[in-house]
Amino acid sequence: MSQQQIQTDTKRLSLKLGGVVVVMFVFAIWVMPPLYNLFCEVTGLNGKTGDKYEAVDIAVDTSRTVTVQFLATNNESMPWRFRPELASIEVHPGQEMEINYIASNPTARDMVGQAIPSVVPFKAAEYFHKTECFCFNQQPLKSGATAKLPLRFIVDQDIPAQVHTITLSYTIFDVSDKFSDVALVAIGL
Repeated sequence: MSQQQIQTDTKRLSLKLGGVVVVMFVFAIWVMPPLYNLFCEVTGLNGKTGDKYEAVDIAVDTSRTVTVQFLATNNESMPWRFRPELASIEVHPGQEMEINYIASNPTARDMVGQAIPSVVPFKAAEYFHKTECFCFNQQPLKSGATAKLPLRFIVDQDIPAQVHTITLSYTIFDVSDKFSDVALVAIGL
């Protein structure tokens, strides 16, 4: 095999591998998120809780209670202290409840966080409705500041009788790099 043939084969292989990288990037950024959301919606996996819920004359079922547990974790690159005010509460299905999560920014820089929720058991996600949640928006926090992040929710009265405990978990991510200095000023940092 001649040197020219080796160079031609190397160029061809490099182009193919570059094309594979581009296709993988496009698939990961534009194709996978909608497929993942559809998969979660169809199967109920990942306990995605959906968007803001508008409550309308909901009857409270005082004949039973459901324990709602609250967890908080930080993504490995998020230096904030992040926790729920309460570890758990007892609620009657249909009863609107409010609790707070606490976020503290111990760093020397202003930051923006985004919380992503998950509900377990997965089948309970469709019965857990947030009417107000800090997870609907990014949370700006100045250096050294602490904030109460409100969560208002309703456990649907149609929740299956065998579900006695729901665990709501939030993972908070540092999304500061997604905002320019101009955007940080616009959102109050």
